[in-house]
Amino acid sequence: METSHPHATRRTFLTASAAGALSTPLIADSASATVNDGPGRPVRPQRPGRELRALLREVDPARIKADVLRMVAFGTRHTLSTQTDPVRGIGAAVEWLHSRFQEIAAASGGRMTVEKQSFVQPVSPRIPEPTTITNVIGTLRGDASPERVYVVTGHLDSRVTDVMNATADAPGADDDASGVAVVLELARLFATRRTEGTLVFAAVSGEEQGLYGSAHMAARLKEAGADVQAMFSNDIVGASSGWDGTRPEPHTVRLFVEGVPTTETPAEASTRQSVGGENDGPSRQLGRFVKNVAENAETGMKVRVIWRRDRYLRGSDHISFIRQGYAAARFTEPRENYDHEHQDVRVESGVQFGDLPEFVDFAYTARVAKVNAATLWSLAQAPGTPKNVRINATSLTNDTTLTWDRGTEPDLAGYEIVWRETTSPEWTHAIDVGDVTTATVDLVKDNVQFGLRAVDRDGHRSPVAFPRV
Repeated sequence: METSHPHATRRTFLTASAAGALSTPLIADSASATVNDGPGRPVRPQRPGRELRALLREVDPARIKADVLRMVAFGTRHTLSTQTDPVRGIGAAVEWLHSRFQEIAAASGGRMTVEKQSFVQPVSPRIPEPTTITNVIGTLRGDASPERVYVVTGHLDSRVTDVMNATADAPGADDDASGVAVVLELARLFATRRTEGTLVFAAVSGEEQGLYGSAHMAARLKEAGADVQAMFSNDIVGASSGWDGTRPEPHTVRLFVEGVPTTETPAEASTRQSVGGENDGPSRQLGRFVKNVAENAETGMKVRVIWRRDRYLRGSDHISFIRQGYAAARFTEPRENYDHEHQDVRVESGVQFGDLPEFVDFAYTARVAKVNAATLWSLAQAPGTPKNVRINATSLTNDTTLTWDRGTEPDLAGYEIVWRETTSPEWTHAIDVGDVTTATVDLVKDNVQFGLRAVDRDGHRSPVAFPRV
C-alpha cells in the first residue's frame, strides 16, 4: 500500500504486515510544520500533560531537606561502619530508610512493595572482610504493562578521604544523601498515582567501595529476566555552585550517557564499524529521550547531556546496569566542588572541607527531582521501546525498509520512524507509519540514521530504538 505523509515532501511507502494497518490515526504535534529537506515533520519536545504538571508541582524541597539532614545525623554511613548501633552507622541508616519506604508504600493501596535486599560481599580490594551489604528497594507495580521496568537509584553509603575509614564522621550530604532524598521524594509522589509500567525506587549501598550494591541488584534483575528498559543513578545532585568562581548553574543538570554499549559483542562491533551507530546505543537514546520530555518550563531545568559513560576517574551505579546490558544514565550536578567530596571534615587555611548539608541547595535538588519525575512518568505512561527493530540491508536500494515486533500495550496507536543527518546529535524528523510492523521510506539509508518509536492513543512516545542490520 502506498500513502503519503501530510507533511512529507518526498514519497513515503508503507507496507502493512498486520491487519488493520493505519486504521488508528496517530496524534500529530500541533507545532508540526512542513519539512523541506526530507520526509516527515519536525521532532518536537513532548510537553507535560495535566497529570504530570500536577505531580511536578508537588515536589517538596522541605521534605528533601529533612531527609538529607536525617541521613547526615547518622554520623557516618560508610559501608564498613557499624550495623548494630541503633543511632550511628550504616545499619541505623538502613533501618530508617526501610521505615521511610514502608510509610510511603502505605499510601499505594498495596501496589508498592518494600524489601531489604541483603547479601554478603566477599573480601575484595575495599572490603577487608566478608561484609553484609543491604539495598533498600521500593517497587511500584504498573497496571497495564507491569513487565516493563524503570529503575531510579541513589547510594546510601558515604566516605571521607581514606576510603577505608569507617569510623570518622562522613556526612555525605551531597554524595549521596541528595540522591537518596530525590529517590524518596519520587517514591512518595508516584505511590499515589497509577502508571502503566513498573517503577523501582532504590537506595543502594557499597557504592564507594566498588558499586557492590548496585552490581548485586542489577545482576538479580538480569537473572530474573526483568525487562529493565531504563535506569537512572542520582549521584551528587545537591549543589549548583562551582568551586572556581564561575557563575552558579542552578537550572542545569548533567546527564552522562555512554555511546558504544559496554556489552557490545565482536559481531556487533564489526557491524557498527561498517555502518555507524557510535552515537546510537540504548543509553544514548535514553539521553535524547530525557531532553525531549524533561527540559521545559515545568521543571525549570536544562539537561546537559554528556556523551561519555561517566566523569574521569569516577563511576556511579548506572555502570552496574550498563554491564548487564541495560540502558542506563547518571544525573549529577553541573560542577563539583571537590573540597566537599570524599574529604575529612576540617578547616584548613580558612577553607571548610567536608560534605556538609550547608553546601546543599535544596531548591536545586528539588528541580533535579522534577527532571527525574518528568522522565519516569513519561517512560512509564508511554509504550515500551520497540523491540527487534531491523533495517533491511540485503540488497542495494535507494529506499529504506524497517521491520519490528508489535508491542502488546492495550493503548498502542502505532509507530513513528525518526531520522536525522548522521552529524546531527538529535532526531530531527518523524514519519507516522501507523500500526504496522514494517515500513519503507523513500530515503537512502546510506546518508542518514534511522530509528523507531512507539506512540499511544494519548500521544505519549517511547524512547527511540536504533535498528540492527
